[in-house]
Amino acid sequence: MEDSADIPASTPMDDWFDALSRPTGSPGGGAASGVMLAIAASLMSMVGGYSDDDPRASERLDPLTGRRVEALRAVEADGVVSARFGAALALPSDDPSRDERVREAAIEAAESAAQVGGIGVRMLRDVRVLVEAGNPHIAVDLAVAAEALGAGLSGASLNVRANLQIARRHGSSDTALAGLDAEIERLADARREVAQIIEELSSRLD
Repeated sequence: MEDSADIPASTPMDDWFDALSRPTGSPGGGAASGVMLAIAASLMSMVGGYSDDDPRASERLDPLTGRRVEALRAVEADGVVSARFGAALALPSDDPSRDERVREAAIEAAESAAQVGGIGVRMLRDVRVLVEAGNPHIAVDLAVAAEALGAGLSGASLNVRANLQIARRHGSSDTALAGLDAEIERLADARREVAQIIEELSSRLD
């Protein structure tokens, strides 16, 4: 059977979700967060395509295509990182290299999750424009896109936090992880902004 770490996001959806459902952790929550961001970018592209009477919306189409491609590449990269992390965690507890290998793999996994989240942060500009310039008749689709964006951001943030916790348990210092701690705050700020956008879009559906 093909190793789940080698299953790209371009795999048919049923196969990819089957791989996600297996108890391997690769793909796992980090990759799933990237898929949610790709869904958000795709839905926003649809909204932009239906909003060709406003150039501000149509100008977001090329950037959103780039975000989708970027997110799917991050999904594949995160699967590889997750496989290495899982291999480190599977080392025997008496292996003298285990702490170091787990620590390094945990930091790598946190960095991967932060990269996934960074794609979502960059999508904030896109959703802001579409809130103003998108076709009001498909506000529901933009709301669903915003929900997917929020879920992707939350998932990335949770993965960064969890991986840093493991890195600290295996000897990493707070100083070494300060940059990634800052990423958690950046993702939280972005998630709060998305929550406000969702509330605004939801009010248009009343």
